[in-house]
Amino acid sequence: MMKVAVLVENQYQVLEVWYPYLRLREEGIETVFVGTGKKSYLSKEGYPAQEELEIQKADPTDFDGVIIPGGFAPDHMRRHPEVAAFIRKMHDQGKLVAAICHGPWMLASADVLRGKKATSFFAIQDDIRNAGADWVDEEVVVDGNVITSRNPYDLPAFMQACIHFLKKS
Repeated sequence: MMKVAVLVENQYQVLEVWYPYLRLREEGIETVFVGTGKKSYLSKEGYPAQEELEIQKADPTDFDGVIIPGGFAPDHMRRHPEVAAFIRKMHDQGKLVAAICHGPWMLASADVLRGKKATSFFAIQDDIRNAGADWVDEEVVVDGNVITSRNPYDLPAFMQACIHFLKKS
């Protein structure tokens, strides 16, 4: 059975966490909320998500992919170097590394954007460019094993691209 980590931290964008988490389960893919050790995380609206695995115990070889949601959660995730290290290892193993909205901030921190084409929420396009990516304003961008999207409205295309990548792997 395939297994995907959905990263979670406080101030996450509720749709960008729960839509991928549940959509992957519909496809028969095990999903695991991976957090930074707080056990429970609140969305920007106050909706809780319970940590199922602490990042310090997450082994990239146990996963087929990672989903990085937006909201302000990536700003909190960046404060934990082990999150960036996990993403970098997943990337280097050719596994799915998917980020939406402000999630590409973590791709910048993990140094996996250099030479890639990517998108994000428009307000962080300078950060994505400065991390070495060719930033474009598109619904979903697939560049190798890196998949990016701009905002919650892009979730259907984002998840279709993620599921396609996982099923062809």
